[in-house]
Amino acid sequence: MIWLSWRQFRVQALVGAVALVLVAAYLAYLGGDIRDAYDVYRSKCRESADCAETRAQFRGAYESTLLFLAAGLGLVPAVLGTFWGAPLVARELEAGTHRMVWNQSVTRGRWLLVKLLVVGVAAMVVAGTAAALLTWAAGPFDEVVKNRFGTFEFGARNIVPIGYAALAFTFGTVVGLTLRRTLPAMAVTLVGFLVFQFLVPNFVRPSLMPPEKTTLPMTAQAINQARNLGSIGGGAVIGGVTIPDAPDAWISETSPLRTADGRNLSEARFGRCLDSPPRTGATGTFGDTAVCLGKLNLHIDVTYHPASRYWAFQWAETAMYLVLSGVLAAFGLWRIRRRVGQWPAARR
Repeated sequence: MIWLSWRQFRVQALVGAVALVLVAAYLAYLGGDIRDAYDVYRSKCRESADCAETRAQFRGAYESTLLFLAAGLGLVPAVLGTFWGAPLVARELEAGTHRMVWNQSVTRGRWLLVKLLVVGVAAMVVAGTAAALLTWAAGPFDEVVKNRFGTFEFGARNIVPIGYAALAFTFGTVVGLTLRRTLPAMAVTLVGFLVFQFLVPNFVRPSLMPPEKTTLPMTAQAINQARNLGSIGGGAVIGGVTIPDAPDAWISETSPLRTADGRNLSEARFGRCLDSPPRTGATGTFGDTAVCLGKLNLHIDVTYHPASRYWAFQWAETAMYLVLSGVLAAFGLWRIRRRVGQWPAARR
């Protein structure tokens, strides 16, 4: 049964192997290039007490590329679930070829379980290898930028992609088993798992552990160290702040700018500082705007997770995906034993 499953899967396995070789070649080149730039960055920082400009140059040179790669790797589990998982059983049920195996000595449960194990392990190996290569290539960049908890970065580094791949593949297989039609199963798997990948980082991941809370004063210096001010809707918000005592922390929630009495800064007052601040000749990222806001005695309340929890989050999220995969696999085994016999014959 294992040999039969492997023979049916050999084309997909070959495609996956070729894709991994190409990815490995590119990431080996990129990783070497990042390490050369990192050596230059460190040498310049030793010569100057202020590394901010050098750090910004190093970050700007690779941030877009690594973000694109992380987003691409985030799609790999969804692709594996769509093209490896969804057709795995649906194609056989649709064509009626499953009866040939069931009329032998192989039970339905064993038939499905072997397929899940053989192809599922291969999906986990592909995703895990790609994640390990990207983690290695981006190592120096992650050390400097300290954004390992980023939405795309966290899901594309270390062990989480392995759990993602296991869940996506099992989900696709069970959807195919339930719908019994290949194309609808592929469509549901792709859309369903992409929605899942959006919901987990934004709603589930922050609540896996109880967060810490603190208040940050928004002086002109602190505002200049942020990455952005304002929002599309004109709200008095600030983004990309860091906690001085924990610069590597993951800030999961940031309040609007607040006055000393705890009230949110009005959009009108914020807009005046943003659009027409008094001219002081100040330098920095936000210049006169930062000075204008800094005089208002503002602060923000932040919810965060210390950087020391990174691996705890990695293990917790991966374990969650593997448990969900096990639940889906158990449901698939139950369904194929109890319900397949009641299904109408496949159309020819």
